[in-house]
Amino acid sequence: MSNNTGNVLIALLAGAAVGAGIGILFAPDKGSRTREKIKNGYDDAKDNLAHKWDDVSREIKRKFSNRKHDLEKTYEDLVESMNDKNGDVISFLEKNWLI
Repeated sequence: MSNNTGNVLIALLAGAAVGAGIGILFAPDKGSRTREKIKNGYDDAKDNLAHKWDDVSREIKRKFSNRKHDLEKTYEDLVESMNDKNGDVISFLEKNWLI
């Protein structure tokens, strides 16, 4: 996305938010009811953000857990392979030097 397009998108979203806020403030409702609507909207947004944060946090933990398991398996395979090679080298040296 180009810088100009990003600026237009930000301006559009900001304008929509300001328009919604002004619309709520000038709505033909009692002040107490308008404040209640604003509070409910804030609480809903806060709960939604908390749920999204929890979802992202769980997903990150799951991915790191999988990576840790993969790394441990790779390490174990490497050590096992080195032990096999070590045995092969010792056998080779014993065979060639003892003859």
